[in-house]
Amino acid sequence: MDTGTERRGPRATAVLRGLRAPSLTPWTYLYEPPAPPRPGAPRTVFLGVSTLLLDDGDTAILTDGFFSRPGLLRMRFGRLRPDRSRITAGLQRAGIDRLDAVFVVHSHYDHALDSPEVAAVTDARLIGSASTRNIARGQGFPDDRFQPAVTGVPFTIGRFTLTALPARHSPGDIAPGRIDRPLRPPARATDYRTGDCYTLHVRHDTRRLLIHASAHSLPGALDGHHADTVYLGIGALGVQDEAFREEYWHRLVTATGARRVVPIHWDDFFRPLDRPLRPFRAFLDDFPATMDFLTRKAERAGVSLALPVLGRRADPWPT
Repeated sequence: MDTGTERRGPRATAVLRGLRAPSLTPWTYLYEPPAPPRPGAPRTVFLGVSTLLLDDGDTAILTDGFFSRPGLLRMRFGRLRPDRSRITAGLQRAGIDRLDAVFVVHSHYDHALDSPEVAAVTDARLIGSASTRNIARGQGFPDDRFQPAVTGVPFTIGRFTLTALPARHSPGDIAPGRIDRPLRPPARATDYRTGDCYTLHVRHDTRRLLIHASAHSLPGALDGHHADTVYLGIGALGVQDEAFREEYWHRLVTATGARRVVPIHWDDFFRPLDRPLRPFRAFLDDFPATMDFLTRKAERAGVSLALPVLGRRADPWPT
C-alpha cells in the first residue's frame, strides 16, 4: 500500500517521524499492578512527570504536584500561570483532599508551577529550595508554611523520614540559575529557573526508596543512602550516549543497592491529564532507546523494572 512516505523524501519523512510519539505497547507488560488495600501499608500513585503521592493512610506526601501542563506553544511563546481548574480536577481524580507536605525537587515550571496552589488547597506545608520559596511568595503562599529543604538532614512526617540529597539537572537545562525574587505569574517558562536540585530519600519503618527526577547524577551524593526502590527520572536519557546511561544506572541503582526501578518523568507533559499518557515525541527524546537500555540492565542485574500507570495505587515494595 502506498502510504505517501515514498513521495515525501528523506528529510520530510524524518521530520514526520520526529513529530510522532512512541507507542507504549511494547512495554505494557511492565505496568505496575494495582496494590491490594492494606491498612497502614504505604502506597504510591504516579500522577505524571515526577508527581508522586506517598500515602500510608495516616500521612500523605506529594512530590511537585504538577497538574496544569500547558501546551507546547504556550510554554514556548506564552506566559504560564497555575490552572486552578486542572489542579482541582487532578487532585480529585487522585482522590487527594488533604496532604501533609508537598516536596519540590527543583524549580522548573514542570515541577514547581503548581506546588504553592496544591499546598494551599490541601493545607500542606511546602518544602523546597530558596527558588521554590520565591515562586511561592509570588503566588501569595504564606511564608510560615514553607519549610526550606536542608540537604543531608532527615526530618520526619508521620512514619515517613525524608532526606533531601543534592542532585544535578539533566544535560540541556533550558533555565539554569536561581530565582532571587518573588516570581509572580504569569511568567515565562524560562523564568522558572532550576534553583537547587534534590533527590528525595524516603524511609518508612525499615523500607527505603529514592525519588530522583532528573536524569543526571552527582558523584558521591548518594553515598550511604540505600534504597529498595528507585523512582528513576529518565527524561532526555534516550539522547545521551551509552557511557552516560551506564554511569547513571551505576550511581542510582547499583550503588544504592536497589532491587526495583520505576521510571518517571517520561510522559509528554504538554498533554493534559484527561488524555492518555504518552512518551515524549521523538524530536525531544528517544524513549525506546531508554527502555531498551533499562530492560537490558535490569535483566542482567536481576532488578525488577516496572512502568507506573497514571492514577493507580501501587505498592512501592511488592514482595
